[in-house]
Amino acid sequence: MAETGADRVAVERAERDDLAALYEREWSRLVKVALVLTDSLAIAEEVVQDAFVKLQSTNASVKNPGGYLRMTVVNGCRDVQRHRAVVRRTPLPRSEPAVAEYDELFDALATLSWRQQAALVLRFHLDLSEADIAEAIGCRPASVRSIISRALAALRKEL
Repeated sequence: MAETGADRVAVERAERDDLAALYEREWSRLVKVALVLTDSLAIAEEVVQDAFVKLQSTNASVKNPGGYLRMTVVNGCRDVQRHRAVVRRTPLPRSEPAVAEYDELFDALATLSWRQQAALVLRFHLDLSEADIAEAIGCRPASVRSIISRALAALRKEL
């Protein structure tokens, strides 16, 4: 049976409606995660927006769009952190002093590994299960308990 133009329009409209509902449901939660991981609201919003664009433009069928978005946001935040590390290694001209004001918690989080930061944020800001955290950061669910435990111990020591 051939697909008509009207059928195609109906499918596209349903996909747009699904994406809009997903956007409404996940946007603020993902921005909170990205904000904690990047320490910048503007960058957090950009990372989340990029994740939605990637989801919409993917040609493959995504079975778990929420998980796909979380993984994409975490990876986007990781890219931001990598870029910041490169920038920190690049010396600044003497005429422009580097000034940064950070919260004590952000300073303590910055001492943790990327995996530990992401695991804590996903656990305590989104209340995700170990399986979902493992999927987002690319490890086994059993490793998540260890990562979070070590991260909390390091934060206690730091704070």
